[in-house]
Amino acid sequence: MRARMGAGSQYERELRKVLAGSPDGVRAVIRSCTEEERALARLVIERPFLVVRAAGSGIEGSGDLLALRGDLCFPIEVKTSKHSTLYLNGRLRSQYEALEEIGRRCGLMPLYAYRLKGTRGDSWRIFRIDTGHLEGRLSILARRIPVCPLTSNGRPHLIWEDGLPLHRFLALVCRQRDSTKNGLTGLQDRNVQEEVRITTQEDAPEPMKEWIRGFIR
Repeated sequence: MRARMGAGSQYERELRKVLAGSPDGVRAVIRSCTEEERALARLVIERPFLVVRAAGSGIEGSGDLLALRGDLCFPIEVKTSKHSTLYLNGRLRSQYEALEEIGRRCGLMPLYAYRLKGTRGDSWRIFRIDTGHLEGRLSILARRIPVCPLTSNGRPHLIWEDGLPLHRFLALVCRQRDSTKNGLTGLQDRNVQEEVRITTQEDAPEPMKEWIRGFIR
């Protein structure tokens, strides 16, 4: 049991370094990723989170880690396994229910970060717990992050293949500055295109102008 807890703490530290934007931490998890995946993951270096580890990871509903930045706050429960499917039974079910309750009460979006051992590339997958109505940016992010699924009898579980890869999650929550810049650039490009279109239309003969010329004759 002690060895397993130690391993869990190891992966918590791994994820904490990534979310905190540590270049060494990010580099360690993207070593075997594609160049595109690496580029997306590196966005967190410019827009890091303050990541706090819950005391003893035992406070009900707090998760293992708490990631904070601006208007975002995520309680995160970290899970690892060598199997792609993890059923949340017993104590794990209690953790899930506590996260669900605190999410509903506080308007938060608790997350599961599930690491599949022995996997090359991005070995982390992100899921969210459905806590009902969300506001602000969380409501937008919720559309892109898969929900932790339930079995036919309501038992929560994680299917690694169905989760959102960590590098894509980081792109979602860290590219706001770039999107603002791109949005301005895109607006400028559209203005240039509109000016070209208007100029072209003015150069071409218009039906009304032809009609006026005919009337003057």
